[in-house]
Amino acid sequence: MIIAAGGGRRIGGPEALLHRGDKPLVNQVIETMTEAGCERMVVVLGAAAEQVRETADLSDATVVINKAWGTGVGSSIRAGLAAMDDEEIEAVVVIPVDMPGLTATAIRRVAALPYPDVLACATYDGVRGYPMLFGRRHWSGIATLASADVGARPYLLAHKDQIVDIACGSVADGSRVDTPELMALYGLTVPPQRVAV
Repeated sequence: MIIAAGGGRRIGGPEALLHRGDKPLVNQVIETMTEAGCERMVVVLGAAAEQVRETADLSDATVVINKAWGTGVGSSIRAGLAAMDDEEIEAVVVIPVDMPGLTATAIRRVAALPYPDVLACATYDGVRGYPMLFGRRHWSGIATLASADVGARPYLLAHKDQIVDIACGSVADGSRVDTPELMALYGLTVPPQRVAV
């Protein structure tokens, strides 16, 4: 699941519109997840969803539009989990779109435990981050507790003894692009948004 719904007010536009050169970052993340062996992709859009659909190739993904994206990442997690209607899926990898340093190796490390009762988080220098892996048995609890800008954190804190930490700092950059300075560092831009009249 790729969370790409936020408005990106600190970077000057929606995260889902981030580009590296002519390529939308959401397509880079889809390619990275495909390389890692993820069989089904769900992309949760919100801010500027129509513009994202016009500029990115989302043909290999199930696109979910989160109309409540302004309430925070919690609503996007709920929307993405609700789209996981295949009973064969036992766990879901969750990644925000604004991680240009993510690698297929990091995703494979975290996704190596695809069990219905797993909770796993990548760590970078001992700090938990993405990707995260949520086993199916946790989905309803995560959806119930996911809120505002803290997403799954309340559920993860309540189940911290069950989380498997997987060190990924040696194989990926866990930074999220949330400032103009980081955008410049990674060579990212946000194209102008169209305004409806």
